[in-house]
Amino acid sequence: MPDGAQPVLDVRGLKTVFRTRAGEVHAVNDVSFSLKRGELLGVVGESGSGKSVTMMSLLRLLPAPPADIRAGEALLGGKDILKAPPGELRRIRGGKVGFVFQDPMTSLNPVFTVGMQIMEPLKVHLKLDKARAEKRALELLELVGIPDARRRLDNYPHQFSGGMRQRVMIAIALACDPDVLIADEPTTALDVTIQAQILELVKDLRQKLGMAIIWITHDLGVIAGIADRVMVMYGGQVVEEAPVRELFARPQHPYTRALLQTIPRITGPRDARLKVIEGQPPILTAAPAACPFRARCEFRHDRCDVENPRLRPVGHDHAVACHWQAGDAEVAHG
Repeated sequence: MPDGAQPVLDVRGLKTVFRTRAGEVHAVNDVSFSLKRGELLGVVGESGSGKSVTMMSLLRLLPAPPADIRAGEALLGGKDILKAPPGELRRIRGGKVGFVFQDPMTSLNPVFTVGMQIMEPLKVHLKLDKARAEKRALELLELVGIPDARRRLDNYPHQFSGGMRQRVMIAIALACDPDVLIADEPTTALDVTIQAQILELVKDLRQKLGMAIIWITHDLGVIAGIADRVMVMYGGQVVEEAPVRELFARPQHPYTRALLQTIPRITGPRDARLKVIEGQPPILTAAPAACPFRARCEFRHDRCDVENPRLRPVGHDHAVACHWQAGDAEVAHG
């Protein structure tokens, strides 16, 4: 993928707020990123960091109210999908952009066969007749590795295992050859063996189809194996962004460093305990005027209490939102 390639998706200044009885919750705060054709962007962070809300905001999948997209633009093919009328937005969902949700059992309709659910977007978006839609549905099931695909077209979701249901969800998302595939923690509920199979499937499909992928997860181990670039989120905003190897080798944000330290390792003392990040994520009842990570940060200083850092470059294609410099660690601990 050439560095100069035009982005297939360009998001700028996205802000999403939830209106509640207790006040407003600022779930997404000024998030910007771009995605090139054929690229896999990993989005990581703990629960509540804003990963899923950011991506669901792009397709306006959040109920409004209480969700309110306050600002931003999301250019897909040069058009701002945040301002798309309802009819055009329906064509984008499942057409230009495929979405794989976390739990396939609640995403698949239990009263319709798998074949009918794969054929629906083919009929709606591509206007295929029943015979052509069924042929394409069969091809998609075979593409995602469902054995005995012709017979399984007539099965219902409960007749599939968890891993096979997730493959069906991927088949539905791929039905109309989308420009962008968004996968929201699609392997979280699966055991390790099935998770590995799904990851291999995604690698294979990406190589065959050349689509751009956004992979949302809290698992840095998954990201290390599949992503080109990583975007770390905390408190509803992007705190670091870098190529995957650069991020793992030279993390610049204290939160990223802390996340990497929580990964289990097979080396070291037998009685070594897993490291944890002390404290809890912030509840953002207002747009943060200070650093949202400051209460949990070992490198906190006075500036962090009065100024929310903005993303700044710290190398080629590497940016961080932090007042602290990674090179200061030795000074802080010296």
